[in-house]
Amino acid sequence: MNNFAIGEIPPGSFFTKPVYLDPQFILTAPETPFSQELAEILREWEFKEVFSEGEPREDYVPDDPQAAEGEVSPTNLAAASDTDKIKRAEDFFNSFQKYARDLFTQVKIKDELDFNIVAGKVKSVCDFVREDRRFLMRAMKNTEPPTDLDYMTSHAVRSTIISIIIGSYLKLPAHRLIELGVAALLHEIGMIKLPSQIYLSNRPLSPQERKVILTHPILSFNMLKSYNFPLVISLAALEHHERENGSGYPQKITGEKISLYAKIIAVACSYEALSTNRPHKEAKDGYTGMLELLKNEGKQYDDAAVRALVFSLSIYPIGLYVLLSTGKKGQVVDVNPENPRYPIVQIFGELTPDGKNKTLETSPDGLKIVRPLTREEIGN
Repeated sequence: MNNFAIGEIPPGSFFTKPVYLDPQFILTAPETPFSQELAEILREWEFKEVFSEGEPREDYVPDDPQAAEGEVSPTNLAAASDTDKIKRAEDFFNSFQKYARDLFTQVKIKDELDFNIVAGKVKSVCDFVREDRRFLMRAMKNTEPPTDLDYMTSHAVRSTIISIIIGSYLKLPAHRLIELGVAALLHEIGMIKLPSQIYLSNRPLSPQERKVILTHPILSFNMLKSYNFPLVISLAALEHHERENGSGYPQKITGEKISLYAKIIAVACSYEALSTNRPHKEAKDGYTGMLELLKNEGKQYDDAAVRALVFSLSIYPIGLYVLLSTGKKGQVVDVNPENPRYPIVQIFGELTPDGKNKTLETSPDGLKIVRPLTREEIGN
């Protein structure tokens, strides 16, 4: 195995073989570039060299082009009806949830996890988000809330999709979106090392139980490190509960010391937790959850990540059921990128002359959203 001085590796290089920090710990896979950010972190930790059997190249060239395309490729949904698109998105979402449940079970029972396999699955999620993000968000909204036992995997799946949406808005390149998605999917994997009666509790935790829960980012980091996941992914798991103002845990680091993936996952997880039923609380509607994040009390969250969430989902998030200024009911189905306060809505019970669901743009001077609908109003 050859050694490479960190300062002599061109930023953004792709090694033809995995890069190691030591004989056991993989830093990057061949499809992941050796970034300037990674080099700076290593220097900060006083590492001077890394090891690999490969060589740095300017571009990534996969050994098997077909395999590099990922295991799942979503069908082109452009010609399908809205109903068909939602059904396909729901099927994809449910299959992703099943994958996550099986994955967490495998880790708990066998204590093994393969980065390349997980990355392949996450790539299929990135592809689906790129092809039809809005229908995937509606599928998430339409899916039954998780049971207590399913909460952890459901949270991981939903946070992964939201993180990828935020990362896409921030123009992260494909390989970084995959890393971000893997980190989001596994950010709380350390929870499986804790007693389930603690992390699924619907009662106030004792001080001792609270201390136990606060260890899960460290457990997640150590687990991912032991499975030879790239360092940037392990760090995201370690730091996802850190906050910009230093009020987070476990290290209480601030601002620029928090990795980008952790900043994004913090926003995605917080929004998901606010807008989805949890074992110990009922969900708020997406609008209320979005407003809470926008307030950013105490400047806990990264402004760029919050802005990306709002402009990707709108203040009235995709899937939200709303009352309109005409007195009619509808559902938010897409975002107006020019103004996230005025999304596109589908009107209930109305069709266009060619038989499609009727959608209209809201605007400051025309059709407006009055408020979100309550659960009782949605059912009537």
